[in-house]
Amino acid sequence: MSSPQVLYLIACAAGPASRIVRLVEAAVTDGWDVCVIATPAAEAGGFIDTPAVEAASGRPVRSDWRRSGEEKRNPPADAVIVAPLTMNSVNKWAAGITDTYALGLLTEAVGLGLPVVALPFWSTALDAHPATRRSVRVLRDMGVRVLYGPGAWEPHAPGTGGAQLDGYPWRLALEAVGEAVQGRRL
Repeated sequence: MSSPQVLYLIACAAGPASRIVRLVEAAVTDGWDVCVIATPAAEAGGFIDTPAVEAASGRPVRSDWRRSGEEKRNPPADAVIVAPLTMNSVNKWAAGITDTYALGLLTEAVGLGLPVVALPFWSTALDAHPATRRSVRVLRDMGVRVLYGPGAWEPHAPGTGGAQLDGYPWRLALEAVGEAVQGRRL
């Protein structure tokens, strides 16, 4: 019997992160071994229900690099989902800035050729900045499947993010990463 494939779920500091346990539970049900990594802002800001996520995944939520001499804490990833992806993180990631453990893992995953799916969450005001759309293009050019635009996720009006939480398309990200992994096997 083979081990389940390992899925890294990377959460940034945005409203949907408060409900990432939904994605964790769905991924575990689909047979993934799930490791959750939070940006420092997501963890420190209380965006993640850490006890619920750890109970659902069976693993501790991580947000920082391991110390020198410390053994690796998670098995290597087979695929990665970053959700919610913030405007701040998309711009840093596209620019190659790896000042957090989460961004370092994302940058490395692309370099390793792993399937990576990004599910954004930001307002139309943030989307209007030219860096945001440029960063989405850069990530797509690197092979990241960014679920952004018609038929996927679209920015919301400023001040309405809270009303978008229940409809955040977690399942879309899980299906996309499943398709990407399946495509690699063919």
